[in-house]
Amino acid sequence: MAEAFAETEMEETQQDKYLTFALDGEFYGIEITYVTEIIGGIQAITPVPELPGYVKGIINLRGRIIPVMDVRLRFRKEAREYTDRTCIIVIELQQVTVGLIVDTVAEVTVIPSVDIVPPPEGAKGGNNRYIKGIGKVGDEVRLLLDCYRLISQDDMEKLALD
Repeated sequence: MAEAFAETEMEETQQDKYLTFALDGEFYGIEITYVTEIIGGIQAITPVPELPGYVKGIINLRGRIIPVMDVRLRFRKEAREYTDRTCIIVIELQQVTVGLIVDTVAEVTVIPSVDIVPPPEGAKGGNNRYIKGIGKVGDEVRLLLDCYRLISQDDMEKLALD
């Protein structure tokens, strides 16, 4: 019973919280519940044959092998050299751990559900199919990603390395 209460309490503290990051000056957000950690800088990535081009390979994270995906390439943006600001956001979906390579991590932002609107109907094609909603933060917007679209079921099966 105490365990269920602690889990509910943890979910409430993470509710409406998004880790925001930038790609090409555009800001995106991922629900904090999926994020397990942030790795500052890029470590050695080992390429793996026959994975989609946006999956750069695998890294050794404290003895655990995880695949890493370049979100910039997933969105069909131009590849860019990694810098000291480049980060890997480690997320977990259905027991599959994946690292997302982003230009820079911004902050954890609270975006109440009343400040989130669905993306425009015609915007679901191309890169926008990964957008779950648009969060209003003051005078700015954050494109909120749907992790389950960003990493398809087919990708999850290919990336399940454990």
